[in-house]
Amino acid sequence: MRDSKLSHTIGFDDFPFLRSHRGDIQIVGTVYAGLKLEGILSAKIRRDGANSTRVIAQLVKNSKFYQHTQLIMLQGIALGGFNVIDIHQLSAALDRPVLVVSRRKPNLEKIEDALLNRVPGGKRKWSLIQKAGPMEHVAGVYVQRAGLTLEQAGQVIQRFASGSNIPEPLRAAHLIAGGVATGESRARP
Repeated sequence: MRDSKLSHTIGFDDFPFLRSHRGDIQIVGTVYAGLKLEGILSAKIRRDGANSTRVIAQLVKNSKFYQHTQLIMLQGIALGGFNVIDIHQLSAALDRPVLVVSRRKPNLEKIEDALLNRVPGGKRKWSLIQKAGPMEHVAGVYVQRAGLTLEQAGQVIQRFASGSNIPEPLRAAHLIAGGVATGESRARP
């Protein structure tokens, strides 16, 4: 890792969608330099698909923000339902650390059951979740990480948390996605 401060980051979240929705789901990335919003990225991924890692890697790498980006943050390890992100592959593809943040510890038994019994390609997706490692508690949230230590993850969360335990790039991505998709944002990611 080049810079221990990790002050230039992109936080990703997905747009809300109805359970009955099939097809593509919009995702949004908020680009931050410190606590200043510098830009927005967006793309589409497949609902319950297998393209989120590739789409995010291409989106970031082909953006004008790539050169300065030091960290990718994700609002959970899956976007668009169960489109599970391979955080180690994403980190390697971008040569940047990846940090997954969750307000609550997920119920892994329920997730495993859903993936193995109801989701196409669920076995592969479950293996990606396992490969990401256990959810670790730090700075009031739960994280999974690739390319940074737990101590660095805690420092990043504390640096970017402003009035919430959720880092500002993820909070802003959540607000933007909800506001654009439904006409009004919800405060809590």
